[in-house]
Amino acid sequence: MLFGVTRMPAKCKNVLVVDDEPKIREVLSAFYQSKGFQVFQAETGTQALKVFHSENIQLVILDLMLPDLSGEEVCNAIRRNSRVPVLMLTAKSEEDDLITGLAMGADDYITKPFSLKELYARTEAVLRRTQDDLIPLAVRNSFRDGDLVVDFEKNSFYKAGEPVSLTPNEARLLAAMVKYPGRVFTRDDLITLALSDEFEGYERAVDSHIKNLRQKIEDNPKAPVYILTVHGIGYKFKGE
Repeated sequence: MLFGVTRMPAKCKNVLVVDDEPKIREVLSAFYQSKGFQVFQAETGTQALKVFHSENIQLVILDLMLPDLSGEEVCNAIRRNSRVPVLMLTAKSEEDDLITGLAMGADDYITKPFSLKELYARTEAVLRRTQDDLIPLAVRNSFRDGDLVVDFEKNSFYKAGEPVSLTPNEARLLAAMVKYPGRVFTRDDLITLALSDEFEGYERAVDSHIKNLRQKIEDNPKAPVYILTVHGIGYKFKGE
């Protein structure tokens, strides 16, 4: 079977599982079906886009390495006219790849091997975020405001004309917030979206990363204008 669909009741969310490995597609399809999703499958990028444009897909689980189009190309094609959440799967672990996945417009990024429990936690998180009324700037790979210039695709960051070196976690936190200007994130939201599993349960790690990030991009870290604290809740990005 090149691609297919497991039918569920009409009220179920439609998920598109894109992976060239049949066993992974079968496992993920069975798992999402058990959670009440209607599951569509594709093994290539071309098939994925065909299904995406012909069905009312509400979530895409997208492998980065495909036999024709890359996962980045598929994600870019989806992002041209859709804000459907995309969760990328990859066997890669290089820091630049982790940042690039979000730069391409993915809502989250998970590295193989992964547990189904973790995958579903991330699924719930991205669906919860994208149900908000706020419209993200997810199609943007760059942001320019005053003397702050960031380009997530090139992984370059400048403050007052000088290059700024961000860690992968700092870059992922910034990318996440820039996509949703004005969106209030709890620390748990940011852990799920931007930080690796080792930070699970350690919400104050987010505060440390935010503090370091402010030191690098704010004129006055004690009176920030970009990354604002929402007392009792978390943080938000004040952009355009």
